[in-house]
Amino acid sequence: MVNYYRPTSRAEAVAALAEEGEGARVLVGGTDLLVGLRHHTVEPTLLVDIKAVEDLPPPLVVTDEGVRIGPTLTMGALAAHPRLREWYPALVEAALTVGSVAIRNRASLIGNVTHASPAADTAPPLLVHGAVVTIESVGGERQISLSEFFLGPRATRCSAGELVTRIDLPRPAEGHGSAFVRLTRRRGVDLATVSVAAGVHRDGRVELGLGAVGPRPLLTEVVEPVDLAGEAGLVRALDTTLSVATPIADVRASKEYRLAMVRVLAKRAVLAARDRRTPKESKEMAS
Repeated sequence: MVNYYRPTSRAEAVAALAEEGEGARVLVGGTDLLVGLRHHTVEPTLLVDIKAVEDLPPPLVVTDEGVRIGPTLTMGALAAHPRLREWYPALVEAALTVGSVAIRNRASLIGNVTHASPAADTAPPLLVHGAVVTIESVGGERQISLSEFFLGPRATRCSAGELVTRIDLPRPAEGHGSAFVRLTRRRGVDLATVSVAAGVHRDGRVELGLGAVGPRPLLTEVVEPVDLAGEAGLVRALDTTLSVATPIADVRASKEYRLAMVRVLAKRAVLAARDRRTPKESKEMAS
């Protein structure tokens, strides 16, 4: 039997999570959790529904320094927001790949992240954009970078009795561009076979967020600035950078296929991110 609790404050929510321990699960959008309940892959003893919590951080706060994202920001609202589309195009592209329109209007960004699937669509772009996670418990709150947050499949540094209350994204520097690409078995609703987010900086530095090619979403960086005017140097740099990928074989693809496709997708993502930098900066890099 699963008990249901609908707190109205963060203090009540984290107290309930702490008391129940490992058996508690947080309910926000529920698009992943309810599937797990239906198929008995998740069997909690307590559901803590935080949608009525009055003192949660707002869904979205935009400042000159970046954005703060609360637990109730949906994928649909994220993808439609003009400032997020301008500053974080890779994240918007990833959000638009999540399920159907109906699912995107329910699924929360923070829920997608805390589910900690190695194939989570929004994780690679959030890694590239330098996301920082705020975790709250009865003892207070702490912050951790998203690159340290993931431990493995369905495992994070958010322990029993804790609640992720916010994700912070810094505003990208001038001349930065980003893009997200993924490969699935078919169009429509499916988990990624491979996904890649790329961030290209003004000075030619390249960061990559990788999904479905390891036990957790991965962040890696091309060590030396890349001459993005030609593709030969980029291909050589990616061969070294993508050595962090350690995919498995499963029903979606073989290990060998994933290793081949992560290189194809990384090149596409980097070139798309390059082209999204401001025209002035792009011209400077090509000269």
